[in-house]
Amino acid sequence: MSFAGKKIAVIGAGVAGLMAAVTAAHEGAEVSLFEKMPKVGLKMGITGKGRCNLTNSAPIMDFIAKTPGNGKFLYSAYEKFNNEDLLDLLHSWGLATKVERGGRVFPASDDAQEVRHLFMHLLRREKVDLHLEEPVRHILQKDGKIAGVVTDRKRYEADAVILTTGGASYPRTGSTGDGYAMAGELGHKVTKIRPALIPLVCAESWTKELQGISLKNVTFSVDGGGRRKAEEFGEMLFTHFGVSGPIVLSLSDKVSLWLSQNHEVRGAIDLKPALSLDVLDKRLIRDFEKYHQKQMAGAMADLMPHRMIDVVLRLADVPREMPVSELKKKDRRKLAEVIKHMPLTITGTRPLAEAIVTAGGISVKEVNPSTMESKICKHLYLAGEVLDVHAFTGGYNLQAAFSTGHLAAVSAIKELS
Repeated sequence: MSFAGKKIAVIGAGVAGLMAAVTAAHEGAEVSLFEKMPKVGLKMGITGKGRCNLTNSAPIMDFIAKTPGNGKFLYSAYEKFNNEDLLDLLHSWGLATKVERGGRVFPASDDAQEVRHLFMHLLRREKVDLHLEEPVRHILQKDGKIAGVVTDRKRYEADAVILTTGGASYPRTGSTGDGYAMAGELGHKVTKIRPALIPLVCAESWTKELQGISLKNVTFSVDGGGRRKAEEFGEMLFTHFGVSGPIVLSLSDKVSLWLSQNHEVRGAIDLKPALSLDVLDKRLIRDFEKYHQKQMAGAMADLMPHRMIDVVLRLADVPREMPVSELKKKDRRKLAEVIKHMPLTITGTRPLAEAIVTAGGISVKEVNPSTMESKICKHLYLAGEVLDVHAFTGGYNLQAAFSTGHLAAVSAIKELS
């Protein structure tokens, strides 16, 4: 069977869709790329704080470990197109990259728009038929096989469809969960949607007092219903609604899951994780001897950011005006305990629309991991965040999208040939 003239429709021009469209077109397919927004790659343009965290330099097995949402499903995709393959391809296209702390890989220009413009160039070079501001409403099938797509404007015939509409986070970029409905019409199951990589909402009003304070080298731990525990070390941030920052986002997937299961979730911040409680107590003794003529608020200056002192003293029931010389041993011990375990009551997450990625999606049990082809509808392929796959920050989610998009395109070409 000849591949010439075979038509592939790609729905969604995000990371996975752009990679799928360029790959399929380069191999000779007639590719139509449908995007409901006025530009391609809008979410790509805001990732990595506008710098586009393309991937990570870690060994590929680390990618599986950093993907709590069905990471093992990605084995085949990574085996056929991994982070080194991605970087080789990007470099061949003229994109210079650099590696930063934690193995994060960015464009050397620190500009996500450069990546968007690169893919726009590639779409033109490979003669992809780009349909902007033309949302797909339905995927057509006939006799259990893909037949085409229907948009707001017309019906298009297609021999294969690659569905890459993303999740349901950042709706202003076009990710509004449209793909779930399209796949559902064809018989696919969509698992429960919830936010992942999302800031956490806390009941304590004092987090608002500390809004804007960034903490480094601290440990944030969470406890869901007693038996479920997890912790991360690194940086975090206080906000007007609760907490955010890298280690909070890393734990938010578990918290989001526990909250969806109606577990009570509590958190704690260890401001001095390098010190045991006893060593910290000795540190307090030294500091208070040094500042023995001061009030408690002044004697804490070497321990933590100035704006945190009043909150920590309140939590320990120690008056800020108390002379250091009047502090009793039991009060000093309680102060040390608060510094080691600053309690938080986590009541929720920020809205799904603010999540960096969506947890949940089209069930991976209904997708062949070796090809990304649907097990329900022949010549339907699925890639990227529309699948029930999600990872931590650090470039892992974009690599998953690039890899599954590439595999879907290669598989469609092979199947249609």
